[in-house]
Amino acid sequence: MTINGGISFWYATDRGTPAAPPRAPLTAHATADVVIVGGGYTGLWTAYYLKRAAPDLRITVLEQKFCGYGASGRNGGWLYNGIAGRDRYAAVHGRQAAQRLQRAMNATVTEVIDVTAEEGIDADVRRGGVLEVARTPAQLARLKAFHAGELSFGEDDRELLDANATRARLDIADAVGSSWSPHGARIHPWKLVTGLAAAVEALGVVIHESTPVTEIAPRRAVTPYGTVRAPYVLRCTEGFTAALKGHKRSWLPMNSSMIVTAPLPDAAWDRLGWSDATLLGDMAHAYMYAQRTADGRIAIGGRGIPYRFGSRTDNDGRTQPATVEALRELLFSFFPALTGTEITHAWSGVLGVPRDWCAGVTLDRTSGLGWAGGYVGSGVATANLAARTLRDLVLDEPTELTTLPWVGHRVRRWEPEPLRWLGVHALYAAYRTADRHESTTHRPTTTPLAHLADRISGRH
Repeated sequence: MTINGGISFWYATDRGTPAAPPRAPLTAHATADVVIVGGGYTGLWTAYYLKRAAPDLRITVLEQKFCGYGASGRNGGWLYNGIAGRDRYAAVHGRQAAQRLQRAMNATVTEVIDVTAEEGIDADVRRGGVLEVARTPAQLARLKAFHAGELSFGEDDRELLDANATRARLDIADAVGSSWSPHGARIHPWKLVTGLAAAVEALGVVIHESTPVTEIAPRRAVTPYGTVRAPYVLRCTEGFTAALKGHKRSWLPMNSSMIVTAPLPDAAWDRLGWSDATLLGDMAHAYMYAQRTADGRIAIGGRGIPYRFGSRTDNDGRTQPATVEALRELLFSFFPALTGTEITHAWSGVLGVPRDWCAGVTLDRTSGLGWAGGYVGSGVATANLAARTLRDLVLDEPTELTTLPWVGHRVRRWEPEPLRWLGVHALYAAYRTADRHESTTHRPTTTPLAHLADRISGRH
């Protein structure tokens, strides 16, 4: 039987030994030097780096449920160097600026690995790189263009593999080529976020769980239980940003869903050739992402119902049966030898999508308001880079990070409903149609429908 919901497989199967007691909610008005809204990767990393740099700072983190309730406890466990918006930043700020951003992301993968080791956070971290595979002629054309683009941004340790070399590395059905990057590692998302929260508390940061913030204003964060006042208020709410007063259309909470298999026997891994912690993605328009977990399962994700009307978010991660079945079929199409393998868990979560699909970091020193996010699904590593950047901005210390092109980025708001709902659903219907067309026709070029969807969405 498949367990559907329950936050995530990561949460359901690793609650700690013994389980950590819930942290107390805010009970009265309070003050701090910095108040951080959101107890996920961005908020916790920001608190961590600020407190390490300035131990005397009084820092309070406010989390509406519990640390890791959102994407930080539900994601695919991809610690890798991808960042949303790099090509747009190259167009606006110049290629050298975007190359600096990419180099910073490459280094961030190592930064996260090093800090988890230093803090004794056992998050099943294992570096194995990222393999992005093409399975149709059109995907292969996009893969080669993607690979060339990564090389142009300075990733000269990336490898382009043909069909035989791809199958030798990982036996994927219909693979016609792939691109491999060493800048990736498998993690256990829940272990990382809970370990990080414990490290932050050990430094003296105050975390209040079960404390929803209803409004962020200059120098204050408002909750039903009291207002926390501080010179700096940092919004680190990613896919849940739309719930805040005045932010209904700031970022779109897009859904992503995952399933995970039962543990596979050694013989199955031998057949697949998946002998390490390589992360797996593809070049489809409605792309997938997968990892081999530390306990010998395959966790695979992709889009189901991409968006709920009115920017609503789910409560417990439950996903639609049709989405579970679609992911199951996707898994078996990649690995036919696994057909019939039990799926033990399914879940969903939301990620933050700005209107131009560009991640960003901002601090307005006049109002004291700052934010980071809009990672569009690449937040495991990006949140760390954003947090270190917020640290430098709050401390008013000009550094290499504060001059990166995503700092101070502004973007227009999403359209009102029902245009927002119609647009997103039409967009992903177009991408799925394009993927089916490319799979059945084997045309060597991307279908015009996908190009049109890219232009309308603002992704490219």
